[in-house]
Amino acid sequence: MGFNRNFQSVLDIKYGDDASLDALLLHFMTENHLEYTIDPDKNGSMEQLKFMMALEEGEFYAPCSDWMFLMLLKEGLPRLLLDEYIIQWKTFIGLSRNFCTDRQLSSRFIQLARHKFRMALASPIVIPSRLMKRLVTIFMTQSGIDDPYRNIRKALNRRATRIVQSDVFDEVVNSYVDNGDKGERIDVKRYNLDMLEIERLMRISTLSDNWTPESFNESALKDSRITQEIKGISEKFKPVYNALDIEREGVKRILYIPNRAGGLIFDLQVIKSLLRLGHRVVMALKEGFYFEQPTFWDRDHDPILGPAFNGAKFVSEDRLSKNQLLDIMAKHAFVVISDGTREKFNPYRCSVTFARAWKECDLVLARGADLYNRLIQCSHNYTRDIVNFFRDEGGSFHLYYRPKAEWVRKFSERYINEKAEEIITEMRRARREGKTVMFYSGIIGSVPGQTKAAIEVMTTFVAHLREQLDDVYVINPGEHFEEGMDADDLMFMWEKVQRSGYINVWRFQTHFDIEKSFELMGRKVPPVWTGKDSTYSTGCTKEMHIALDVLKTSPELQIIGPSAEKFFRRREYGVGKFCDVAIDSCG
Repeated sequence: MGFNRNFQSVLDIKYGDDASLDALLLHFMTENHLEYTIDPDKNGSMEQLKFMMALEEGEFYAPCSDWMFLMLLKEGLPRLLLDEYIIQWKTFIGLSRNFCTDRQLSSRFIQLARHKFRMALASPIVIPSRLMKRLVTIFMTQSGIDDPYRNIRKALNRRATRIVQSDVFDEVVNSYVDNGDKGERIDVKRYNLDMLEIERLMRISTLSDNWTPESFNESALKDSRITQEIKGISEKFKPVYNALDIEREGVKRILYIPNRAGGLIFDLQVIKSLLRLGHRVVMALKEGFYFEQPTFWDRDHDPILGPAFNGAKFVSEDRLSKNQLLDIMAKHAFVVISDGTREKFNPYRCSVTFARAWKECDLVLARGADLYNRLIQCSHNYTRDIVNFFRDEGGSFHLYYRPKAEWVRKFSERYINEKAEEIITEMRRARREGKTVMFYSGIIGSVPGQTKAAIEVMTTFVAHLREQLDDVYVINPGEHFEEGMDADDLMFMWEKVQRSGYINVWRFQTHFDIEKSFELMGRKVPPVWTGKDSTYSTGCTKEMHIALDVLKTSPELQIIGPSAEKFFRRREYGVGKFCDVAIDSCG
């Protein structure tokens, strides 16, 4: 092999260190159907992945726990890995036999699935949950049953609703215990009571983790001894209290990931309390069938969920832009989206909307032991603070707080707006002085590995324009490039500038501009830059759409550069991408 596959830590596994290792990692990605370059329509790009994952240069991420990934890279089939595969197989067989009454049909697709299962065992590099996804897809496509658990989830939600409306639930949540502190201020007492309510509701929500459909009732809540567990505020909840303290931290955007149907009704009680405190919440549901996990479409089939989600804004669009998402979150305190998947948490398969929601939120509340495996038992860092809470099989409550990577900087909407407003103020001043305002759009990062050179090319040419043009105020985006901002942040900022109404001339970079820049720098044009112009930039393509949109309301706007048709050969603007999106074959 040329390298040792017995890694001690997933953080030792890097791209680019060894050709044999790179080949193995690519094999891992392709066998799990996660490689973006091979299937960009189904998988998220590395730029999209970095909305959620705080990955250093060369760092490789696998959507599973550390111990699982290390086993998958080893030679052979470790016993623990075999056990995980067998669990998936037994689950699939149970699903097939319980929900497909046509024995001949079920026998046929079970035999098909057996071939897939044997292949996985013969070369064990497929993540067990990805194997489960494959087997379930076989079941759904061959049986014609799109959601075998729909009625089970409806029954769980119905039972949970009865519990939430019961006197037992009311007593557990609202019983008051005087701590005897007569000198406590009213605002402090109010805050403590709010936090106590949040803790109680979060603890109660996890009770359903281990309840069977039969035991999902008020008696189970009574017998849980939950009142003894939540008499007062506990130390382990301090990170949650600190994060939710509006006086100190301000209003938070919270991404809430539930665990299972039934428990979803309890989760909604948590969310109601968060909303009452003034926070804003995005709940992410599954796109389609994944056993008892609630799906985005359950509300269409379950009459219980209509009243339960009263006031929530359901957004079915799976590729929201940053502007669109922030606009929705500003107008609606409670937003419901799909994560885009029918499997365990998998950043490679999440929808664009989910990835952007993660990036734009401040805190992730993730419920369930499955998410513990992916979010806590993982050495990789994340871009947002995470709270994972669940009950183990013995009924013990667990809460884990994982802060975002220290080096991750979140550019707030306010900060980006202020930067945009500074530029707009300069444009306004230039117009008052009688100057023509020109915006220059050019390649910044669409040529891989050339971002620094691209800024130099743009800056050189803009300096040339400023010398040649009289009474023209030229805006060079390269002069406002800030380290740490991704393309999503920059496009959000520039769109505000571009739609301000102060641009007279919008100039798009041509290949002549690039050639002139290198001439001014005293250098020949490198092969990688030959023939390039702004049509090779996904960002500029987005900006041409904006320019044409602005032209409708400002017909005096002059657009200079390559024709619009040349831009529209390309696919849509990439997700947080600086690098290029390939030209469509039909183009």
